[in-house]
Amino acid sequence: MGSYPLIEQFARAGQGQVFAHFDRCSPLEQQALLAEAAEIDLAEIARLTRTLLAKSAGAGASLDGLAPAPYERHPSNGGDAAAWARAKAAGEVALTAGRVAAFTVAGGQGTRLGYDGPKGTFPVTPVLRKPLFHVFAEKILAAGRRYGKPLHWFIMTSHANHDATEAFFAEHKWFGLDRARVHCFRQGRMPAVDFSGKILLEAPHAIALSPDGHGGSLRALERSGALDLMKREGADILSYFQVDNPLVRCIDPAFIGWHLARGSEMSSKMVTKAYAEEKVGHFCTQHGKLVVVEYSDLPMAMQRETDAAGGLRYPAGNIAIHLLDREFVRRMASGGEGVALPFHRADKKIPCLDAAGQLVKPEKANGVKFEMFVFDAIPFARHPIVVETRRADDFSPVKNAEGVDSPQTCRDDQLRQFARWLAANGAAIETDARGLPGFPIEVSPLFGYDEDSFADAWRRLASKPAVQSGLVLA
Repeated sequence: MGSYPLIEQFARAGQGQVFAHFDRCSPLEQQALLAEAAEIDLAEIARLTRTLLAKSAGAGASLDGLAPAPYERHPSNGGDAAAWARAKAAGEVALTAGRVAAFTVAGGQGTRLGYDGPKGTFPVTPVLRKPLFHVFAEKILAAGRRYGKPLHWFIMTSHANHDATEAFFAEHKWFGLDRARVHCFRQGRMPAVDFSGKILLEAPHAIALSPDGHGGSLRALERSGALDLMKREGADILSYFQVDNPLVRCIDPAFIGWHLARGSEMSSKMVTKAYAEEKVGHFCTQHGKLVVVEYSDLPMAMQRETDAAGGLRYPAGNIAIHLLDREFVRRMASGGEGVALPFHRADKKIPCLDAAGQLVKPEKANGVKFEMFVFDAIPFARHPIVVETRRADDFSPVKNAEGVDSPQTCRDDQLRQFARWLAANGAAIETDARGLPGFPIEVSPLFGYDEDSFADAWRRLASKPAVQSGLVLA
């Protein structure tokens, strides 16, 4: 096997099995295995073995002291319109000062959509079939133009889709953005282990590695140099959103204003749950802390509880839209005493090598994958807040090939949004009982990426164009 300090470290940690087949690997395969092993924090794996693996599988989250979280109500739901106007003005000042950067978590593939490629390259708009990345790029470009300060855009990829993502942006010339302001970096990985904590191999020269969850984005931001770049550029607020939601207002001045007004280090948007069983996390308080409890951890009886007005007692659904202060991210990424994001265990069927070096495809869970969730950072933040948004303005994810949260439901939601904007500005446009126009409509974010920017652009038109079949405003 030769003398490799890394191999000796693994042996001392009781993980020597990682290199059991090293001598029969080619030199290139040996280097690949050593590179993967170098990614692993052996002390972290030992700690997770002592803690998470000692717990019984499926042990739920503690519900002791749980209560519904307070949130800043949207004006359409009884919120203070004047306070929202002040928040918007404060957010616009921050944008004009260049304090905000965009951050997209985009490590996924389009597998569940029946699509071969990074999810961000999936075509999603109703007429021009623009891919998700194109939609976000135009929103970010338009916001930079509106506020006179181009924004940096950070995109967290995965090892599986990084090269394809970078090639896609290069092919499309970064959709008009300044190449120097688009930054792709890879998500971290964690090894899968068996139930005794032994690291598994998927091939003689390959460790069974998987992404470390969207919570790993905080460590990835630090390791990639993104936080240092933000500091040099004077940006101190990150607008976090996931790649599957083209409706998101990724640059939202009112949300930014609330974040600043409350002195929050991490702020979150919520929508009222559409129905009790909707599969979103719940914003709650627990022992004085703001937390998110996943739908799988909150008993259905509690999800169905109602308040005195007949509404859901736990209405605030997490839609994975956050604002994070730069130095808060750095503090969380450091993993210092008392501030590290917790890992969660997921028991999985993991194809792996047996002791004889033969690949085994198990029929039941044979090991554990570790992942972090970004919302677990909320209890560590100073003055975290939850701000209500309207679902129709901010949330229509593309997750499934058919049914709920599918390309069809997302296209319909975009059509409804465009039709609302047109009607609100005096266009004669008819819609059916579902709010859908009778013909395809698409509005480029470069024309209008939210209600306000659309209204401003519409007013600037010398004369309002006739509404025609297949209307596209670009």
